[in-house]
Amino acid sequence: MTTTIVIIIIVAILAIWLVSIYNRLVKLRNNRENAFANIDVQLKQRCDLIPQLVATVKGYATHEKETLQRVTDARAASMGAQTINDKVKADNMMTSALAGLKVSLEAYPDLKANQNFIQLQEEIADIENKLAAVRRFFNSATRELNNAVETFPSNLFAKMFGFSRQPMFEIPQESRAAVEKAPEIKF
Repeated sequence: MTTTIVIIIIVAILAIWLVSIYNRLVKLRNNRENAFANIDVQLKQRCDLIPQLVATVKGYATHEKETLQRVTDARAASMGAQTINDKVKADNMMTSALAGLKVSLEAYPDLKANQNFIQLQEEIADIENKLAAVRRFFNSATRELNNAVETFPSNLFAKMFGFSRQPMFEIPQESRAAVEKAPEIKF
C-alpha cells in the first residue's frame, strides 16, 4: 500500500514537473511571437511611409529609378511576407534598399531641404529607432526560448513537444560591410 502511494506521488511530481516545463516553453514561444508582433507593427508603419517617400523623391531624382525600384520591390516583399523568418528577410531587404536610397539622395541638396522630405525622413528615422529597440527585445525573447530549448532538463522534452532553436534577427551578410563602415561626416 505505501509503495503504491509513493509511486503515485512520484508519478504526480513528474507529471507536474513535465507540465511546468511545457508551460514555460509555451510562454517563451509566445513571448517571442509577441516580440515579433511589435516588430511587425513598426515594419507596417515603415511600409506605409515608403510610397510617400518614393513619391517625394521621384520629383527630384527622376534618373534614380533603379534605387526607387529596389525600395518599391522591398516594400512589396515586406507586405507579402507571411512567416517570421520571411518577414526578417524582407526587413533586411528593405533596410538595404533604404540605405541605398539614402546614399543616392546625398546628390540632391534641394531635396534634402524640402520640408515634406525632411518630415518623412524624421518619421522614418523614428520608426528605424523603434525597430532597433523592438529587434533587441525580439532577440532577447528568442535567446530565452533558445536557452530553454537547449539547456537541461527542458531540452529532454523540448523536441518531443515540437520546440526547436529559432533564428535571431540579424543583419544579413551582404549588409554587414555597410553597417561596420564608419559613417562619413561632411561639413
